[in-house]
Amino acid sequence: MIEDRIPCPNCGFLNKPDAQFCELCGEPLPPEAKEKLEEKKPFVFPSLPELPVKDGRLDFYEVISRNKRNTVLLVFLFIMLFAAVGGAIGYLYGNYRTGLMVSSGVAILWVMVALIWGKDISLSFVGAGRVSPEEEPILHHVVEEMSIAAGISKPAVYVVETKGMNAFSTGFSPENSSVAVTRGMLENLSREELQAVIGHEISHIRFYDTRLMITVTALAGLIVIFSDIALRGFIFIGGRRSWDESEEFDIPFKGNIIITLLLLGFVALSPVIAFLLQMAISRKREFIADAGSVELTRNPAGLRKTLEKLLQGNVFVPSASKGNQHLFIVNPLKEDADIKDTIFETHPPLRKRIEILKRMEA
Repeated sequence: MIEDRIPCPNCGFLNKPDAQFCELCGEPLPPEAKEKLEEKKPFVFPSLPELPVKDGRLDFYEVISRNKRNTVLLVFLFIMLFAAVGGAIGYLYGNYRTGLMVSSGVAILWVMVALIWGKDISLSFVGAGRVSPEEEPILHHVVEEMSIAAGISKPAVYVVETKGMNAFSTGFSPENSSVAVTRGMLENLSREELQAVIGHEISHIRFYDTRLMITVTALAGLIVIFSDIALRGFIFIGGRRSWDESEEFDIPFKGNIIITLLLLGFVALSPVIAFLLQMAISRKREFIADAGSVELTRNPAGLRKTLEKLLQGNVFVPSASKGNQHLFIVNPLKEDADIKDTIFETHPPLRKRIEILKRMEA
């Protein structure tokens, strides 16, 4: 953990407890720093309904286990939803079995593609560019510190060239992940505040939030595509059609009109259900990532000051979209980060997150 490391007075790098010289710049470490380190008490989390706390500590093993279970459950539920939508589409066109099999197969293939290439697609769409340690030494130092504290491999480091203050992480696993921050973050945050932000994003990675959200986003997007194709096709073709080439078109709403209308309603509402589920998952993950950052830095004030800056500053990222807005530390589609607490938001209100961090400080 990061409280077990000695900060270098020259470059700020966090060194191992038994180090006598800085592992980064080679400067000798003052002996009094080790004495202060031994006097430090572990950070104790307050009991909060938003966090899985056990004996005063964030139970991150439970968080990881829960996220892995949720990923499997969500994939299963979304595939079942696809199957239901596919079956409904098949019924409307004359053969529900064919619709069922096609939609299930496409869903499985879509998830596999998203998990393999989702990270690269997200970085490309946002316009993030990879930076070397020579280009951004402080950013790389902070990412390395937080990775060591979290016990994971160092993620690839990216910068998005925009003035809005924001950051995100993505990747299938801690071994295959990336962290990106905007130029606005680098220009407006102190090292302490930048460390808190990176701690938040590293927590998303170590808790497997990134894998969970790639899966949810891919499946939710596919449901929207399926629903749109089905409704447009039904209107264009004009009702049920047999998938048996020997049969002709049937008249609209042939058979049980009530069942047909119910199925059309289900197909039309399925994107809304998927969207609300995606938003709910995203909001909960932000609270836990905030707590994860505090656990790594042992400094709730650092993240609290960062969120207060974001509350007052510009967080807009022009290259962000509705498809990737949930990845960011705050909603990148709004210049004003002071959002309301509604089921249609990807993030919980910043004021609520700040209030929880203040309770941690107390």
